[in-house]
Amino acid sequence: MWEDFVAAASVWSDEAVIIRLALSLVIGFAIGTGRTMKRRGAGMKTHTLVCLGSTVVMLTGQYVYFNFPGNMDMTRLGAQVVSGVGFLGVGTILVTGRNQIRGLTTAAGLWACACFGLAVGVGFVEGAIYALIFALIAMKVLTQVENICLHYARYFDLYIEFENNKAVTQFMKEMKKENVKIDNFELSKSKDDVLNALVSVDVINRSKRQSFVCSVRDMEFVQHVEEL
Repeated sequence: MWEDFVAAASVWSDEAVIIRLALSLVIGFAIGTGRTMKRRGAGMKTHTLVCLGSTVVMLTGQYVYFNFPGNMDMTRLGAQVVSGVGFLGVGTILVTGRNQIRGLTTAAGLWACACFGLAVGVGFVEGAIYALIFALIAMKVLTQVENICLHYARYFDLYIEFENNKAVTQFMKEMKKENVKIDNFELSKSKDDVLNALVSVDVINRSKRQSFVCSVRDMEFVQHVEEL
């Protein structure tokens, strides 16, 4: 069965195009899910769109090879589009005042659209349409899946404002006392001289996540707590 699947994906046909695009969606989703569960910047949607886009580029190259023999130079301009739009996408990625990364999925979407446009421009219309369907699945369905993963994830980030430096020490002692693992702790001061921290927390018991946030909020030396 596995050999039949590989053989079906290796030939050039509509079925093979669909299989390759579906497989790229699965790969991007599988890698991105782990990133999402750990609250990293590039999640499942970003990974899936990039994987789909790169698959479309290779399929487009194969389409050109079969349909325009001896004219491979026509792919040079497309190569510049792939790299050039990558720089355009970088401009949409922003780091907020609380060090949150925004715009990664937007950048991946721009790059994927450029890849789809190359496929349409060279005449590989069926591949572009199939890729569009998978991209829409990634954007719509994976948004819901991502929200569920984030809701039940062990890893989450907190923005905390402390009264003073001593409060930070007290907070770390409380975390150690409660056996809470701190993956990352970034301490800084705002323009109003408010001592704040971005804390990445690993709560082993997911059911206690909300109660943990409430317990931090109730600490006397903590002025403000917000889950990111």
